[in-house]
Amino acid sequence: MSTPRDPLLGRHREIRQRSGPARLLAVHSRKIALGVLCAAVLGAVGYGLAGNDDSVSPATDLAAARAAEAEAATRDHDRLLEATPTPSVTATPSPSVSPTRATTPKANRPATAKPKPTVKRTATTPTPTSCKSFSGNQLTACKLLPSFGFAYSQMSPLVKLWQHESGWNHKAENSGSGAYGIPQALPGSKMAKFGDDWKTNPATQIKWGLDYIKNRYQTPAGAWSHFQDVSWY
Repeated sequence: MSTPRDPLLGRHREIRQRSGPARLLAVHSRKIALGVLCAAVLGAVGYGLAGNDDSVSPATDLAAARAAEAEAATRDHDRLLEATPTPSVTATPSPSVSPTRATTPKANRPATAKPKPTVKRTATTPTPTSCKSFSGNQLTACKLLPSFGFAYSQMSPLVKLWQHESGWNHKAENSGSGAYGIPQALPGSKMAKFGDDWKTNPATQIKWGLDYIKNRYQTPAGAWSHFQDVSWY
């Protein structure tokens, strides 16, 4: 035989299964209803006893206590409804400011002294023993003899040959024929074969003259011999 279920027991179990504000509201609903009922009873009693303030019975004190309990329950209910969780405000992190690096002035470095350009000096060709008796343009010619295959002994006839032609003057010019320079090249521009400075450089003129003698007379002695025969070479 089944035992009849207590409706209040089921009600309490249902209330315990609830959570949060819903559970609190269910617990205090009976107190709220009781408070309303007590308020109605107190109103009726107060109305009946309005004419006699001195006649306060124990029943009136009980009603007042229950009314206070009902009022307290109502305040609890109101606080429950007002207790709404406020969403937390997430603070937006402020961007970090990178410190500006201070520009450190560079230390003044001592100026490095620039190296002076090295002046290359042209080595002076030592004067051969056979040429020490000559000077000026004749000394230049004597030093150049070996470069054209001539012996230093060829200097003697060469001195005689060009002494008759120009007197070893690199600016000598024949007004009649136009021959120019120490070897009296005709025309003088032929000597540009050995340099554009043929008008002013004795060495350029001598190189051309020695090359001319080698190709035409083999040696300065051969050129001097021809000159003695015909007065030109």
